[in-house]
Amino acid sequence: MNKKENNKTVRSRLYTSVLLVLLALVAVTAATVAWFSIADRAKVKTMSLDIVTDADLRMDLDPHSTIDQYVKTLSFEQIAARIQQEKGFSMETTPLEPVTTIDYETFTYENGTTVENTSGAYLEFTLHFMAAKDMVVHLTSANSSSGAEDGTLVMSENAALPESMRIAFSADGTIWNYDPGMGSASSTEGTAKTFGLPEASTMHINEDNAMFSLKEGVDKAVTVHIWMEGTDEACTDELRGSDYSIRLRFTGDKTDDQNK
Repeated sequence: MNKKENNKTVRSRLYTSVLLVLLALVAVTAATVAWFSIADRAKVKTMSLDIVTDADLRMDLDPHSTIDQYVKTLSFEQIAARIQQEKGFSMETTPLEPVTTIDYETFTYENGTTVENTSGAYLEFTLHFMAAKDMVVHLTSANSSSGAEDGTLVMSENAALPESMRIAFSADGTIWNYDPGMGSASSTEGTAKTFGLPEASTMHINEDNAMFSLKEGVDKAVTVHIWMEGTDEACTDELRGSDYSIRLRFTGDKTDDQNK
């Protein structure tokens, strides 16, 4: 190789190195701007949990011995009271803060500091489900036959806020992570499935929105986490001061064994 070719090779390598450094800086910047930096956070306005008209499925905040002791609807006030009792803060007045998680058990701030579940930065509570027959529980965006708009939905006057929200359900060592900005798709990584829901008018019960299974007459405890995902590109300062509302609606479907 002559001197001219050698200089050309050196310059090429230098340009490549500079380009890689710039790409790295862009990646770091992209990860940084997705987090809040303002103290005025998002507060919950309303939250409701409901089960589609189904005599075979019920839930509650406590375990019971028979299905008739469970209910089909849990109100905002009931959930808020339980969180106040167990975690010591009011979710009506304590705003969420952007956090992230790898295992859906430990949540951290942008700087890596662990967030206590009593801080109010994210919400954690337990739901107990029982069914009168073996079934798989699904999250559904479908509205009830009454004509009311009551299917699963995260709402806010700020259209970007729902996309930053995450709602995870954990049971039996598995996590089902609802991402409102994901559409109707789903993906699985390890023991966690992340999924979205279609609009109510096109909602279908299928494997994408399937979650945990229930055995007839057996209580199942499901841990629920609700948080704003700081690494989501929608989770920026433009969400400051925004309120949000959450509706969660569940329905049951026969287990695979029953469908065969």
